[in-house]
Amino acid sequence: MSVWGKMRGFFLSDEELGKKDDDHKPSKSGGGLRQPNWHPARVPPRRSLKRIGLVLAVATIVYLFVKNIPVLGPDARMRRPTYAYPPDLAPSVPKRPTYERTQQAPSKPNSRPPNTPERIFNGPVRFLQLAPTLHAISGTRGTMLVNRNVLFASSSLKSAATLLPIACQMGSELKSYVHFALMSRSDIEIQELRKVNGIDDSCQIIFHDARPDYAQVSTDDRMENAVFRAFYHIFNYMHPQAILIDGSSNEESYFLRAARQHSSAKKNTLIELPRGSAKRLEWLTKLDSKALRSWNNNRIDILIHAVSGASGSLIRLLRSLSAADYTLSSVPHLTIELPHDIDPPTKRFLETFTWPPAHVYNPTNARYLSLRHRIPRQRMSEDESSARFLESFWPAQSEHSHVLVLSPQVELSPDFFHYLKYTLLEYRYSAISTYQHWDRRLFGISLEQPLQLLDGKGLLSPPSVLKSTRSGDAAGGEVSTSFLWQAPTSNAVLFLGEKWMELHDFVSRSLEAKQELDPVPALLSEKIVSTQYPSWLEHALRLARARGYWTLYPGEDTARNLATVHSELNRLPEEYAAQENSKPLLADDASEEEIESVRQKIRVGAEIPLAPVSLIDSLPNGGNLRPFGDLPILTWDGQSTDFEELNFLSAKYAAEFREIIGNCGKEPAEKKVEKEVLSTKDLFCATD
Repeated sequence: MSVWGKMRGFFLSDEELGKKDDDHKPSKSGGGLRQPNWHPARVPPRRSLKRIGLVLAVATIVYLFVKNIPVLGPDARMRRPTYAYPPDLAPSVPKRPTYERTQQAPSKPNSRPPNTPERIFNGPVRFLQLAPTLHAISGTRGTMLVNRNVLFASSSLKSAATLLPIACQMGSELKSYVHFALMSRSDIEIQELRKVNGIDDSCQIIFHDARPDYAQVSTDDRMENAVFRAFYHIFNYMHPQAILIDGSSNEESYFLRAARQHSSAKKNTLIELPRGSAKRLEWLTKLDSKALRSWNNNRIDILIHAVSGASGSLIRLLRSLSAADYTLSSVPHLTIELPHDIDPPTKRFLETFTWPPAHVYNPTNARYLSLRHRIPRQRMSEDESSARFLESFWPAQSEHSHVLVLSPQVELSPDFFHYLKYTLLEYRYSAISTYQHWDRRLFGISLEQPLQLLDGKGLLSPPSVLKSTRSGDAAGGEVSTSFLWQAPTSNAVLFLGEKWMELHDFVSRSLEAKQELDPVPALLSEKIVSTQYPSWLEHALRLARARGYWTLYPGEDTARNLATVHSELNRLPEEYAAQENSKPLLADDASEEEIESVRQKIRVGAEIPLAPVSLIDSLPNGGNLRPFGDLPILTWDGQSTDFEELNFLSAKYAAEFREIIGNCGKEPAEKKVEKEVLSTKDLFCATD
């Protein structure tokens, strides 16, 4: 029998085989009739067993090939992870992965399979313990984009030990829902992690086990993928307003890469805490979730107006700026306005001055320093000086760009920038400030506590409050406190971007009205602010009185840790230098009042020395900033007032200003006038 015949005989059935053979055999009798002794051919039973065995062998080969297709290329990162409940919550779901490999599977997801090298596994990602805790936080309103959730996350156990005390302190403040997610290779139990780091129920932390299966034997690429996917699913269930991680070298590099990738993809706030943050950034735990959400959005520029003959003061200021701590902040841009005649010591110092300083992280080596040298030789007038100074800065974003104005006589402490960021986030972006619209009245934040009124004639009496028994102080005494004063200053104050833009518009319209009015009304010509301050401060005071704005000033104890104003090298502003230098300090026929006024000027000339301590230690009430409603309020002339009276006084002044300067006609003070955002057009009816 030929080979083809053997194969045909093997695959065809008994009946088909007999029929096919008969069809191909030549007939020996006419008519094609069958022989009488014909019987169908039968295949021995062993051929059926061969066919069955071959079919089973082919099926087995196909199954093994399909089941063991390796995971290659980017498909591993694009596969969607799955959640699985542990047996105690869903007994019907197995704890171990459902897929099998040719080698023996490990007994635990985080243990290394026998005879397998470490960190070579790159299979699909599954989170076995994450779903229960994510489903349990529905009460935190995590499905909403705006909520009170804050997430701490780590992969390294060292980083976890750094973050957990900070998370505990934040959770105990009860301002936010604090979560902690572990994305580690370690197989430590969550309860053991809590115990080792001293975390109990008083910390108010919600823990999430976001470790993937087979974490200990996973490659770095798989762990990076797992961290990214864990953040992705946590974000969908929680929508954290801010994510805090350890940005030091203690943290795993794959974790940092994945966290930054997710932050870039989702545009959420990622705060990378540097080494030693537990004490230096303790104030961070006092902020609520809404304030933390704006952590990376704010930018502060620094503006210095230098004067001739004050090289020592300017150099001292710049050195204190270089020594300050700018941790967790973008590098501030520094602009120095130089006079036409630059002192030789100033010129030599600026030749070697670098900004940002060497200790500030600046991977691109970019320079954030602008030097502006004035061309005209002649002295500027009040209006020219005001316009030139205000033109030195313009906010790129009104809500997030702010400017810190510094006088050359100021010396700053290393922690001044921490205080600025803390108070800015709390009083401008926190939930309580924005909900009650207190932030709309905030003109600026001062780093110094003034010793005298803006007219330079009287002393300022800063308010105080009773000691709080809640903070552990003995009751019955008084302590210094932050307060709100309607009058801004020019020595060391941060102006909010919205208010700076409004001040631009106000000065522009005021100068135009001054040219058109003849004679110039007293509201524009009367000098209230002393000539020891720059001329633009007069316009800022008028705007604050018309709008009811206030500036935040620190208490005496806090001010000692922020800034001091030196008086030994004090120079008058250029626009007033000529007229004031020709006047004697005390005339021969001075009255008793003039003698007392000069004596007070000399008295307040004594500067407050810096006493740098921890920012939290210098703040009253255990480091918690008092809400606006609990702070004392002073009118522009230093008189104590309240919110209702301040509203009445500002409405009265605005109505008078509109009538006399703006040519709007006589209107009742209580009439509400619609205001445009970032504009003072409502105060000037005669100008566009």
